[in-house]
Amino acid sequence: MVRARHASQPPHAPQGAKASEPAALPPDAALYVELALDDADQERLRTAAPGPVWFTGPDSDSEADARVLAASHIALGNPRADRLERAPHLRWLQLASVGIDRYTGLDWPALGQRLTVTNLGGLFADPVAETCLAGILALYRGVDVLAGLRAGESWSKLDVRPGLRLLSDANVLILGRGNIALRLAGLLAPFGCSVAHFARGTADIRTIEELDARLPEFDVVVGLLPGTDETADLFDRRRIDRLRPGAVFVNAGRGTLADEDALVAALASGRLGGAVLDVTREEPLPAGHPLWSCPNVILTQHTAGGSGDETQRIVDLFLHNWQRLAGGEPLRNVVRWSQGY
Repeated sequence: MVRARHASQPPHAPQGAKASEPAALPPDAALYVELALDDADQERLRTAAPGPVWFTGPDSDSEADARVLAASHIALGNPRADRLERAPHLRWLQLASVGIDRYTGLDWPALGQRLTVTNLGGLFADPVAETCLAGILALYRGVDVLAGLRAGESWSKLDVRPGLRLLSDANVLILGRGNIALRLAGLLAPFGCSVAHFARGTADIRTIEELDARLPEFDVVVGLLPGTDETADLFDRRRIDRLRPGAVFVNAGRGTLADEDALVAALASGRLGGAVLDVTREEPLPAGHPLWSCPNVILTQHTAGGSGDETQRIVDLFLHNWQRLAGGEPLRNVVRWSQGY
C-alpha cells in the first residue's frame, strides 16, 4: 500500500510544472466544492474562481456530482477516493482534512503524475491540542466525576478530593511530532511537564524497541499518529499492559491505534487512571459499547478539531494557497505519497 507524508514538494512533479504546483490549469479552471459552506463563504469562492464553481455537500454519492468532478480542474473537500481516478482533468485537490486515510490505496505513482494533493496541516493544531489538555486536566482534577455528581445533586467532596492529582511535573509521551504534537508540548510546558516524542527522525523515541522499553516511564501517553498499517493496533494488549499503573491514555489521532477491548479491561480494573478518546474504531460509537459506561473515560466524539469558524478557516487556507499558486509560489501542505509513514 502507498502511504503519505507531508513535504514541500510532491514526488512526481508533472513535466512543465514547478514543484508543488499543479500542471496545465486552464485560465478558466473549474472548481468543485464538496463542503458544507454558508452563503458568504460560497461567494468568496465564486469571486476568487476564474471559471465555474459547483457546490455540493460532504460525502456525496450523487452521479451528477461525480460527472462535475470528472470535468473539474480543482476540488475542495474530500470526494470519494474512486472518483479521483475517474477525474482526468483534476490537477489539484485541497482536502478539507488533515487525514488522508481514505486515499492511501490509490495508485499514486500514476495518479501523482497529474494530481497534486494538499491537506489542512496545521489548521487544527490549536483546537486538538487544547482538547487533549482539557481532557487530561479534567481527569486529573476530577471534573468529569464532579459534573456527574452535579447532575445528581450529590455533594461528595470528601470522596472526590483524595483522588485528585496534579499535572505539574508529569512525564508525558506524545506519539507523533507534527503540528498538533508540538502545540500540545507547548501547552504542557507551563505545567513543568517532561515531554518526550515518539516519531521517526529527530524524536526522543524513534523505534518500537525504544517505545516498549520506555512506556512504563510515562504518566500520560497521547496518540496523535496517522492511520497506517504500522500504527494500526500499535497499542495492543501487550503495550497497554506496559503502561504505568494509573497512567492516562489519550487518543486524538486515529481510532485504530488501540485495542479497545484491552483498553476497556485496563480501565475497568482500575489499573489505568483514565482515557481521553476523541476517536474510536467505530463512529458514531454504537449504543451499548463498553466505552460509554467504562469508568474514567472522557469521550469527545471526534470534536477536537472543531471551532465555530472552522469552515471559514478552511476557505481561508484554500484561498491563500490559490493566491500562492497564482503568484508562482509552491503550494503549502502538499502531501507526498511514499512508502511508509
